Amino acid sequence: MGGRVDSREAWLIAIAALIVPSISFGATYIVIVALKPIAADLGGYRSIPAAAASLAMLGTGVGGLAMGWLAERIGTRLTVMMGAVMMCAGLILSSGGEVWQLYLGHGLLVGFLGNGAINAPLYVYITRWFERRRGTALALIASGQYVAGAVWPSLFERAIAAYGWRQTMIGFGVLVALLIVPLAALALKPPPASPDIRTATGPRGQPDRVLDLPAGTVFALLAVASFLCCVPMAMPTAHLIALCGDLGLQANTGALMLSVLLSCAFISRQFWGWLSDRIGGLMTLLLGSLAQATAIIAFVFTQDEAGLFAVAAVFGLGFSGLIPAYILTARQLFPAHQASWRMPALLLTGMSGMAAGSWLAGMIYDYAGFYAPAFATGFAFNLANLLIIGNLVLLGRRTMLRTARAA
Repeated sequence: MGGRVDSREAWLIAIAALIVPSISFGATYIVIVALKPIAADLGGYRSIPAAAASLAMLGTGVGGLAMGWLAERIGTRLTVMMGAVMMCAGLILSSGGEVWQLYLGHGLLVGFLGNGAINAPLYVYITRWFERRRGTALALIASGQYVAGAVWPSLFERAIAAYGWRQTMIGFGVLVALLIVPLAALALKPPPASPDIRTATGPRGQPDRVLDLPAGTVFALLAVASFLCCVPMAMPTAHLIALCGDLGLQANTGALMLSVLLSCAFISRQFWGWLSDRIGGLMTLLLGSLAQATAIIAFVFTQDEAGLFAVAAVFGLGFSGLIPAYILTARQLFPAHQASWRMPALLLTGMSGMAAGSWLAGMIYDYAGFYAPAFATGFAFNLANLLIIGNLVLLGRRTMLRTARAA
């Protein structure tokens, strides 16, 4: 079985694992692209479709814990197939035109039972196919969300203009089931058995300590940091199209700008993955968080089309390495047999942060009437994230120096 790890077969499976979320995460972009028309149909409040997107993200995170447990028992293949069917049902329900249908369809079916059954199980699954290039492989499959963002918004904008947001949801839901179910059935083979290797970071004889701290403390800090960094991460992606509309730019310009942001994120995520295999997950988190903080504050001061295109591209280049770096850090610091719950737990806190960021930006806009205060709030969350990650990096350096001296 060991010969299959890092093999050509592993990379083919990684490509299939990239295609699946590239399709499934398109579902959450419909309410983002149609934020203004959905709000107009449901009382005029942008916080309603923003909350639906948030519920889908939150449901994806919470569902990852339950679906990760399920995938350990019935296999990733069946879990992903089930997720695609649930996502189709969720989009059909959400198209009904009532607020409760939008919330239930996105939170439970698109999120918890849909992407929840796809996202976290695929992360755990792919780590079992790679050892030396694990960071690169994680970055590749994590790019599915950005492929979805680069491909689908412009298509959704045209479909919504031609047929309406309800019909677009129904049509895409059917497409998700038709594409993902056969792909998962054919491509997602059982992974190689992986030995449970304890991290080399902690001292021998102290398996419950990481970076010279209790393992639970380090994991809690990582979870909080994941939440904090994902609050600002979600704000531009969820509200960029609406921001463009507020500035008098056309809807297709906003959709194109979001595609540029996510295309840059996809390209740079491959660089972040390559870098994380060389400098480790924690240092990648620190550099990525610094890059995201620089870009999010630029949104506060940018109001013209050319400037927004530039800032969107820089934001995409900066933040894209963070999520796979959290997964890689967990795999590097903690035992392999704990991956099936630690990885979904980190994804849960990250998705919760994205859900909070999307909703918070909508609420701040409804109160203030413009987006600059929301982006400034996101910057504050980013600074708190930097404080935690910076301290973990320092602890890691001290632990390495102490270990080297002892040797």
